[in-house]
Amino acid sequence: MKAEQRITELESRLAFQDDTIQALNDVLVAQQRELDRLQLQVAALARRQDELGGQLDAAEDEAPPPHY
Repeated sequence: MKAEQRITELESRLAFQDDTIQALNDVLVAQQRELDRLQLQVAALARRQDELGGQLDAAEDEAPPPHY
């Protein structure tokens, strides 16, 4: 293979690799955004569960026992 053909082949491979790396980076960024969003949702749900659990505990403490 001539040097010019080899250089053309290498340039072609480099361009393909650049496109692949960019596509992978785009996917990674999207996944990180989704992960961040899901972590915020889990934290909000945990806070809500704690709040509702505290309300339930307070209501149970005030209720008379079932045998009365």
